[in-house]
Amino acid sequence: MAKLAVIYYSSTGTIHSMAKRLAEAGEKAGAEVRLRQVPELAPQEAIASNASWSQHFDATKNEPKATADDVVWADAVLFGTPTRYGNVSSQLKQFLDTLGPQWSQGLLANKVYAGFTSTMTAHGGQESTLLALYNTIYHFGGLIVPPGYTDPVKFADGNPYGVSHVTGGNNDAPLGDAQLAALDHMAERVVTFAGKLSA
Repeated sequence: MAKLAVIYYSSTGTIHSMAKRLAEAGEKAGAEVRLRQVPELAPQEAIASNASWSQHFDATKNEPKATADDVVWADAVLFGTPTRYGNVSSQLKQFLDTLGPQWSQGLLANKVYAGFTSTMTAHGGQESTLLALYNTIYHFGGLIVPPGYTDPVKFADGNPYGVSHVTGGNNDAPLGDAQLAALDHMAERVVTFAGKLSA
């Protein structure tokens, strides 16, 4: 049984919803799954200034938090982050930056990795965020297994680098059928590859 860690940061809930869907799809694909949230770094006044952010923070503050062991344990890791100026959020980057001891021991290498993200607008930095995330994976010696166009569902969601979603001007557009199918496909794909590597 492959071991899948879904590790994410979400401010207003979109990435959280995507992460939950990936965890469910990973379990359906036969993996043992850990769903883990990275800690919030933003000051309380910043969180309180946005009602959606504040509500999501309160609703998820007791979710299990990611640790280095979750990455070491896993055969496959899916990292999720909203776009921040076309880059990885500081919260997820902080978590990645703490993995130096595990990296130096080679404990992050030879695992399957992929990513997921969201933006408020189309062309809002989704691809650059995933590419920036993957720069870290290269240093890990990880095996990036992007969805590419390996299934017809990818022609609907249109992102070969990972899975992404446009949340719209009010930042509240729900995941559609195309995104849900793409998330399922990516989870199944990384679990399949991880299983082959650990066989």
